[in-house]
Amino acid sequence: MKRLVTVTVVAALAATGVAAGLAVSGADSREGSAPVAIAPAIESAATTQPAPRAPKRLRLWKFDAPVVPVKLEGGALDPPSDPEVLGWWGQPAGAAGGTTLLVGHTVSTGGGTLDDLEHTTVGSVAKVSGVRYRVDRVTVITKAQLARRAPRLFDQTGTPKLVLVTCEGYDSVTRTYADNVVVVATPIGAA
Repeated sequence: MKRLVTVTVVAALAATGVAAGLAVSGADSREGSAPVAIAPAIESAATTQPAPRAPKRLRLWKFDAPVVPVKLEGGALDPPSDPEVLGWWGQPAGAAGGTTLLVGHTVSTGGGTLDDLEHTTVGSVAKVSGVRYRVDRVTVITKAQLARRAPRLFDQTGTPKLVLVTCEGYDSVTRTYADNVVVVATPIGAA
């Protein structure tokens, strides 16, 4: 069963580039919704700053997936319908500040690009189009926690970070996902 993650803007970007807070939520492709919960990033400076670039591919642990840009439409950010492709919003990979957000599907029967994201090891290295990131935090939290932390997590002007989001905890009775997996990583230089 395909899991759709939707990212909703909860505070608009100001003309001066002030950060936007985003709420990430979703709905199973049949019915219901699932929260995406995100913990704050552990801040750390990059050692070598590569040139910023649009993400084209994520490589991390067992994950190797193409990345395509997604747009905010009506305050919502939907990942690609193909469960094997990730969506990108926010700062480019290697940006000097702000969040590079990658969102993707989990499929309850298998086949989603980010299935098993919660098993990612802290300290693992993610590569996004030639930029390396060290995984600092892997969490599963609630929608309410996300709402409280979204402004900091999706900050477009603060410390640079990569954030991966998908769903977890599928309930076959309600056909919804109870939780969301969030991986936060900091840049460590060019790949």
